Amino acid sequence: RLVEIAARFDLKALCVQTDGEQPVGAGIGPALEALDVLAVLQNRPEAPQDLRQRACLLAGAALELAGVAKAGLGAEAAEAVLADGRAWARFERICEAQGGMRTPPVAAQRAPIHATRSGRVILINNRQVATLAKLAGAPERKAAGVQMQVRLGTEISAGQPLLTVHAETAGELAYALDYAASHGDMIDIEA
Repeated sequence: RLVEIAARFDLKALCVQTDGEQPVGAGIGPALEALDVLAVLQNRPEAPQDLRQRACLLAGAALELAGVAKAGLGAEAAEAVLADGRAWARFERICEAQGGMRTPPVAAQRAPIHATRSGRVILINNRQVATLAKLAGAPERKAAGVQMQVRLGTEISAGQPLLTVHAETAGELAYALDYAASHGDMIDIEA
């Protein structure tokens, strides 16, 4: 529908469908998401590959829409810009133009949520994970949120961390942990 409406106004629009079965990247919350983005831009080995792929898909679509890349080759062009460091260099220039790079804040309070049994992760309830991040203080408190330690399909052992809750105060951490304790189905593990 958006594409149709855009066409009525002689605007180019493109709809890109993506998979929403699990969070993209490891961090949920402003600082944690920023750390993921920095890792992708800097080509660090620990960078979330799903975030890198999503970024290239969306940037590639924008490049194709703007006529900068040929149809079907936008994601490849975006990947090349990431891989050779041009994306990081441009990001640094943008930061400098806005007063310089700032280090994302780190939460004073952190607590892992552990698997209660061994098996394979078969479901991550995105709504519950997002609620957990909000209860920890995100996005108002920039350092607050959730850091995922598992993805769909991950084989885990009982006691292994599934995620870590980040909060700026002990009260917010306790509030989030109470929610997690009452929502044991947030991450489903098949034995």
